[in-house]
Amino acid sequence: MTVIVRPAVAGDADAVAAIWYAGWRDGHLGNVPDELVAFRTEESFGTRAAQRVPDTTVALAGDEVAGFVMVVGDEVEQVYVSRDHRGSGVAGTLLTEAERQVKAGGHGEAWLAVATGNARARRFYERSGWSDGGAFDYPAAVEGGTIPVPCHRYVKSV
Repeated sequence: MTVIVRPAVAGDADAVAAIWYAGWRDGHLGNVPDELVAFRTEESFGTRAAQRVPDTTVALAGDEVAGFVMVVGDEVEQVYVSRDHRGSGVAGTLLTEAERQVKAGGHGEAWLAVATGNARARRFYERSGWSDGGAFDYPAAVEGGTIPVPCHRYVKSV
């Protein structure tokens, strides 16, 4: 199936939220502080997906949103693919697009944070040419502040 990548529109927010919530739980439960899990309700993903439409690029498989990326400056903030499309190449297509956006924004290097315990994601990024730049605490934004999340900073020259 052909995958089409395009900027998100407001009508994509519900599909993005559903993919984000399910994927976030798959990769983060048990790998992030319980305090952050308490903030990351299903409703919170709907709110954030709607707010983040300008930063979001979606991948369409047929007429369905199969995955998305969010890029801000030199950071690839989010990369998620629906369970039905995992292993289909959608994630690689989205990551390549995110790298292109970082480069088009005038940056020579892209970076992203991966929860330390998210071994599946870490393997994916390493297979995609990203390097583990070391452990750090990512300040996950929540209402009223941030929560430090043990992560690894992955980097790639673009």
